[in-house]
Amino acid sequence: MEKPLILVTNDDGITAPGLRSLIHTMKEIGDVIVVAPDSPQSGMGHAITIDNTLYSKKVVIDREQGAPDEYSCSGTPADCVKLALQEILDRKPDICVSGINHGSNSSINVIYSGTMSAAIEAGIEGVPAIGFSLCDYSWEADFGPALKAIKKIVVQALTFGIPKGIVLNVNIPKLENEPKGIKICRQARANWREQFDKRTSPTGKDYYWLSGEFELLDKGEDTDEWALAQGYVSVVPTQFDLTAHHMIPQINNWGLNES
Repeated sequence: MEKPLILVTNDDGITAPGLRSLIHTMKEIGDVIVVAPDSPQSGMGHAITIDNTLYSKKVVIDREQGAPDEYSCSGTPADCVKLALQEILDRKPDICVSGINHGSNSSINVIYSGTMSAAIEAGIEGVPAIGFSLCDYSWEADFGPALKAIKKIVVQALTFGIPKGIVLNVNIPKLENEPKGIKICRQARANWREQFDKRTSPTGKDYYWLSGEFELLDKGEDTDEWALAQGYVSVVPTQFDLTAHHMIPQINNWGLNES
């Protein structure tokens, strides 16, 4: 049987250790091709390049025998997936995996995540997709304990399929040993209490550094934040249809469509 074709991407850049770990694990499952940003693109969300030139080139980072083809892209994570599907790949991949992100993309963070936006872009194009994140922002993070769970999730997704319109958001807790297991969760209600550190440059111009404090508003024991706190991998089925369907009948009662 033909091996599955796996598109690998991320938002931390093509040299990021998390991406290298994901590539190594995906090579155990199928044929891998990598299209990733040439520099870090964290927090880009679903931005795409529309008013600038987009560049891509084939690069060699892993010189081991059997290393996959890799392409760096000057654009965003979503750009990388668009370019891969339209220009680089000669057939549709069986799955797209994004990550492993250096840092959490649980709860409200999914909105800002370049990692998840790459996966969502693949999902929009009808490619099953998963975003993986480790709750450790360090460049020297240990991805080893996460790899067994990541491989299991990808194999099962290839076996059972992911419904169209759904992308999996997977977060792995920072642990010295393997996680306790895997929990299927809902996205926790949370927010960032943001602050701006205002400073003045030597030339007298004001500038700002964004900072903030994560605020968990959800005490449920079925959320991604709860699972991560208990030492489990969280898997949240995420949809990119943002319609609040339950609100349509209520807003219809406003009489907006009456002449």
